[in-house]
Amino acid sequence: MPTPAIRKLIPSQVRNFGQIQNEFELPDLTSIQTAPFARFMQYGVDARDRKDQGIEEILREIFPIESYDKQFKLEYVRYELGKPRYNVTECRQLRLTYGRPFRVTFRLNKEQPIEEEVYLGDIPIMIGGGEFIINGAERVVVSQLHRSPGVDFVSTAEPGERRNFSCRIIPERGSWIELNVSKRESLGVRIDQSGKFSAMTLLRAMDPNYSTDAALLRLFYPTHSIKLSGSSAADLLGKISVDDVVYGVKHERVGEIIVEAGHAITQKAAEELIESGLKTVEVIDKLEDPLITTSLVDDGTASHQEALLRIYQRLRPGNPPQLDKAIDLFKEKFFDVNRYRLGRVGRFRINRKFNQDIPDDEMTLRAEDFVNAIRYLLKLRAADPSAHVDDIDNLGNRRLRTIDELAVEEIRKGFLKLRRTVQERMSLKDAEDMSPRTLINPKSVSAAIEYFFGRGELSQVVDQTNPLAMLTHERRLSALGPGGLNRKRAGFEVRDVHISHYGRICPIETPEGTNIGLISSLSIFSKVDDYGFLITPYRRVKDGKVLDEVCWLRADEESDIYLAPADTPIEKGRIRDERVLARYKSDFVMIPGKQVEYLDIAPCQMVGVSAGLIPFLEHDDANRALMGSNMQRQAVPLLITEAPIVGTGMERAVAENSGMLIRAEKAGKVTYVDADVIEVEGKKYPLTKFAGLNERTCQNQKPLVKVGQRVKRGEVLCDGAATSNGELALGRNVLVAF
Repeated sequence: MPTPAIRKLIPSQVRNFGQIQNEFELPDLTSIQTAPFARFMQYGVDARDRKDQGIEEILREIFPIESYDKQFKLEYVRYELGKPRYNVTECRQLRLTYGRPFRVTFRLNKEQPIEEEVYLGDIPIMIGGGEFIINGAERVVVSQLHRSPGVDFVSTAEPGERRNFSCRIIPERGSWIELNVSKRESLGVRIDQSGKFSAMTLLRAMDPNYSTDAALLRLFYPTHSIKLSGSSAADLLGKISVDDVVYGVKHERVGEIIVEAGHAITQKAAEELIESGLKTVEVIDKLEDPLITTSLVDDGTASHQEALLRIYQRLRPGNPPQLDKAIDLFKEKFFDVNRYRLGRVGRFRINRKFNQDIPDDEMTLRAEDFVNAIRYLLKLRAADPSAHVDDIDNLGNRRLRTIDELAVEEIRKGFLKLRRTVQERMSLKDAEDMSPRTLINPKSVSAAIEYFFGRGELSQVVDQTNPLAMLTHERRLSALGPGGLNRKRAGFEVRDVHISHYGRICPIETPEGTNIGLISSLSIFSKVDDYGFLITPYRRVKDGKVLDEVCWLRADEESDIYLAPADTPIEKGRIRDERVLARYKSDFVMIPGKQVEYLDIAPCQMVGVSAGLIPFLEHDDANRALMGSNMQRQAVPLLITEAPIVGTGMERAVAENSGMLIRAEKAGKVTYVDADVIEVEGKKYPLTKFAGLNERTCQNQKPLVKVGQRVKRGEVLCDGAATSNGELALGRNVLVAF
């Protein structure tokens, strides 16, 4: 006979003294880990219906592999993820990795095609809200905040009042292009820290249509033609010739240049033009900015081929210049998707910056992108109000690389090694002995998986001191790691709190010490969009009326709109006050209520989970709040727990979202309960009793349900470490007797 449960999940009566009733439900706090990993694995999705993302994306990119002599081809058919060999408890006890066997079916095309399934190692399974069991220890992969691919314009102060503008085109994979203006007012370009050369050389190399000086001048300056008959020398004087103007066939000085492209027409040249017998001349009236003409003088190349050879000499100094090799190198550097890839994000940001309509799947750099970058630089130099420099610390220019993207990048390296091995084996083996299993060496892929999850820079042992420590570790963002910042070189600006962090990154929670500002935490309502940018929700306001519509905005979409705080007085669905406080750009302004466009959805929107647990946070000094947020994570779970008398309403959400409680996987009736197991309609939930966690703290689960009780899906079935009745209970209520 099972013993009846002593505890019962009795929600303590909550009295809310807040002025604002939060109607917006708290999101799933672990979705930053679980959603990307589901996209990466696509487990349970039929092979035919899988999207081009995660594991599927790598396999489609690497395969088919052709032999060097093009006789054999190894094609990818589908992949399968099997059932794990051991359960979670066995993996913990035997110090094993809890993962699914990763099997891929390949087809080798030869006279008699062979189709075989090859085992490529185990892919770890995510348990709870983002943990993996690797060699018996629980680990988590922290998301990385990095500089987004795309185009960035920056300005630097020069001696005197002058500002110098420069531009960087950063791809997801491949060579960086840096554009800047030299002291001689000439536009220079660098490819991957190579020697500097003229930007006009790169433009000529990118597109044969831009190979002449005239074509380049027409790109950047307005031109028009002047009829020479009936014009005087004064009409031409000082104007800039677009093309080389030469004497015609009928003239005795046939072929002789009167004025060169990009040069001003002098008095002598103007008189010669009038007498030349030519009908028209194409000119630029006035040079607002002589940057392009001075760059053409520095260029020194006159054709597409010359430009390619000049770039080849810059990138491969010492090698004899050969046109075919120069063409191959240039194509490889900028037009081969496997070597140069802007990525969806890079393409999206370039399109957004220049108002282009190039499709998202166009992953390489196009000549028009480079032309638009130069045009934008000219606008910045002319102080055009529509052009502005980029703030590289703004979250509109920084994005999050979640576990799916990080894993794809690391596992791709393993598959590239595999590709080389397969091609070598294809050239060595006899056709009869060849099969997918003999060609493929699974070690290169399984080693990459093992390295990423077990020893990678962003793979960390989970902080399991208490449920809050575990949850905040899963929601942590790091600017360090591969391709990220270096803590020794990171300056003050990148560590500082930025206006765009509002509602996206917690301004309070960060470590003290060398990592301050580089390790941060996600805000409570923040989510990641399809491009990896952080988004936060707002309620729409129209003519002072607060609508039920909720909009998720990126940091760059927020810059030109008026946003009012959640505590703005509202009466009968309308903003009550005539004038209200609002955020606009990076400032706080007082504006008429009807001008407000969006409203915060909750007062706790700007802070993270840890800071959201501090009652009366607004009365705290920022430094003390930071210490409080960090110290809550160090609380050792007590054997007899007690929920706080004064809370913030976040306690239940934190406990439920941490992986330390057991929640019902489906609705049903409780059929059996004892200290070791809970059964809900045939589904058994074993309880952990006095088990040691990573930080040497104790996890002891106690049932909260009784036989016959009906439970909903997601309902808490038991208490764990530092929880009381399904609520977070880190310490004791210190009471005073009167």
